[in-house]
Amino acid sequence: MKEIICPNCKKAFVADEAGFADILKQVRDHQFEEELQNRLNLAEKEKVNAVQLAEAKLKNALQGDLASKDKEISELKAANERILVEKLASKDREIAEMKSKIDLAEVQKKLTVTEAVKIIEKERDDLANSLRMKETEKVLLEKSLNEKFTAELKTKDDIIKLKEEEIVLRKDMKLKLSTKMIGETLEQHCEAEFNKLRATGFQNAYFEKDNDSKSGSKGDFIYRENDQAGNEIISIMFEMKNEGDETATKKRNEDFFKELDKDRNEKKCEYAVLVSLIEAESELYNSGIVDVSHKFEKMYVVRPQFFIPIITLLRNAALNSMKYKAELNLMRNQNVDITNFEEKIDAFKKGFAYNYDLASRKFKTAIEEIDKTILHLNKTKDALLSSENNLRLANDKAEDLTIKKLTHGNPTMKEKFDKGE
Repeated sequence: MKEIICPNCKKAFVADEAGFADILKQVRDHQFEEELQNRLNLAEKEKVNAVQLAEAKLKNALQGDLASKDKEISELKAANERILVEKLASKDREIAEMKSKIDLAEVQKKLTVTEAVKIIEKERDDLANSLRMKETEKVLLEKSLNEKFTAELKTKDDIIKLKEEEIVLRKDMKLKLSTKMIGETLEQHCEAEFNKLRATGFQNAYFEKDNDSKSGSKGDFIYRENDQAGNEIISIMFEMKNEGDETATKKRNEDFFKELDKDRNEKKCEYAVLVSLIEAESELYNSGIVDVSHKFEKMYVVRPQFFIPIITLLRNAALNSMKYKAELNLMRNQNVDITNFEEKIDAFKKGFAYNYDLASRKFKTAIEEIDKTILHLNKTKDALLSSENNLRLANDKAEDLTIKKLTHGNPTMKEKFDKGE
């Protein structure tokens, strides 16, 4: 323990070693700080002096360098001026050369532009001529389309008219082939049909109306044909019966068989044929030539379209029969057995039945083909009528064609055409 006197209050106090050491440390620290501060102040003054000295030295050095630089600048300036003058002279020469080249290029440019303008003007003129030609072609095209359209319309109308006439003709033919005779009586029709072929196919035939009514009745027509020797080949009694839809009482074909057979026998005719339009819906009588010999010998019922075919069939049969009769007479005169003749007669009958059946089936086929033809003609007519709309659209497109639309979407042609205007 040590006693220590305070320098301020002059009082004494006791401090142990730790306290004494602490006080001693404080004193030393205070002295160290004062010493440090003194040295810092001295260092600051030295720094300021050193800075001032350095500034003075730097100022002197800079002034020397500046003088040197001014001299160098002056020298460089003089050298640059000389170089600049030389360069300016060189540039003037280059500018003169360039100006000469520019003038030459300008002349060439003008020549090129002139040539290009001439080419463009030529192209413009060609384009204008082409457009005028297009316009002329358009006018001619419109005229051609109009003429074509008119011609096609006329042709279409003519075709439609012909098709309609053909349809009417086909329908009329079908009616004639089926049930009805229109605009004339059945007798007039049959007589007209026979007279059409009289000069070519029936030169030696007799076909006239039956005017002999001594027995109280008569048929309508009698057909007779003789050979060159005057021998009768064939004779047919015809009866024509026509019944319109307006007839109140419907008759049957059978109602006339007995009277027809009576007239045939009285006029000594070999065959009897009823040409009838009665029972129009009958499949039997509409099928073709109907043989009714099971009721009355050598009697047939036909529709008007089979009037000429029945004459031809019976006539050919009679001609063959005449040939067979001649052969039979020759055989009899020579006492030859007639067996072969009977076989030929049978063959003829079979052939006649075959031809009759074939003619009947051909008649049905003809009716079906006429129906198909009428249907096809109607479809053709509809197609021609529908084509009118397409022709009208084509004509509208032709009328809507203009120069503006021709040049639309092509700026080059439009620009040249505009310049040409």
